[in-house]
Amino acid sequence: MKSKVIFHTLLLAVLMTISVAAQEKKVAVTSPELYKEIERADSIIFNAFNKQDMVTFKAMFTEDLEWFQDNGGLISYKTVFENFGNTFRNENKLSRELVKGSLEVHPLKGYGAIQIGSHQFRHFENGKEEVGTFKFLMIWQKKDGLWKISRVVSFDH
Repeated sequence: MKSKVIFHTLLLAVLMTISVAAQEKKVAVTSPELYKEIERADSIIFNAFNKQDMVTFKAMFTEDLEWFQDNGGLISYKTVFENFGNTFRNENKLSRELVKGSLEVHPLKGYGAIQIGSHQFRHFENGKEEVGTFKFLMIWQKKDGLWKISRVVSFDH
């Protein structure tokens, strides 16, 4: 009887240890260097966007880009850049700014990084400024030392 109690006590202790270990959150830590690299890449891509520099802007995306938008679904690479071309030719001059304090960067093992944040878009229409703030998630791929966006999820429109 005594050995049964000891066995059950040990079994319970092992199960509790396994349970606690399973509940530990194993999150890869974002290094300050990675955060700065993605912050810089975001700045480069959206400076190009704001200047309507399609060559620099387009070069920041992989050719297998998948762009998901809550109100547009999955948008192909070709359509994405046709849409941006139309936007750049529009006289309303759309501009984008990252919302301060919203940037999150998470390492993506063996691939690159996940960027999450909010950004604000502005343009003038009918004589008044229109402003919209939206959320996004971008998957950045680092290949041959270059950062490019391979996936975009744009939502909360």
